[in-house]
Amino acid sequence: MANVSVFNMEGKEVGTLELSDAVFGVEINEHLVHLAVVAQLANKRQGTQKAKTRSEVSGGGKKPWRQKGTGHARQGSIRAPQWKGGGVVFAPTPRDYSIRLNKKEKRAALKSALTSRVQENKFIVVDELKFDEIKTKNFKAVMDNLKVSKALVVLAQKDENTILSARNLPGIKTAFVGNINVYDVLRYNTLVMTKAAVANIEEVYA
Repeated sequence: MANVSVFNMEGKEVGTLELSDAVFGVEINEHLVHLAVVAQLANKRQGTQKAKTRSEVSGGGKKPWRQKGTGHARQGSIRAPQWKGGGVVFAPTPRDYSIRLNKKEKRAALKSALTSRVQENKFIVVDELKFDEIKTKNFKAVMDNLKVSKALVVLAQKDENTILSARNLPGIKTAFVGNINVYDVLRYNTLVMTKAAVANIEEVYA
């Protein structure tokens, strides 16, 4: 089992925490991690792009001039792709980009991502994050104490003061145990979790 230091909001070490190997010490499956990231990015796509082909553009039913004898190149419709106002060749149409992963694959990918953060020493545990007021300056001071600039901060439960204090900081994102994902875990340089969040994620995923 991996042991990590636990810090307070002043950035001082106040203890250690033993992490569960079932969540933070698994064998990293890079293929599943890749699939999870691709699926997440694909599922964000709306797929609502649309352009009209020559058959969908109104007009152009009449041949613009006779086939021969005009000196012009032969044309069958003023809505052909080479004409201004004509249809688009191989026009994009609405489609569903979503990719499905089953639950076991999602869990294994997230465990791999969490394990990689621990192995790379990009995992910080804080005993608690508690603010008396909504103030970005206070949250930034905590991040500076932890020597973190770009981080995913995972909380055990909803805390308005913490979430709103972090909202305006570039490079900082807050999340809850129930909605963290592989893409966000890997996207940010550091993963910051409260002790309560670590306990919750071990309970859910172990």
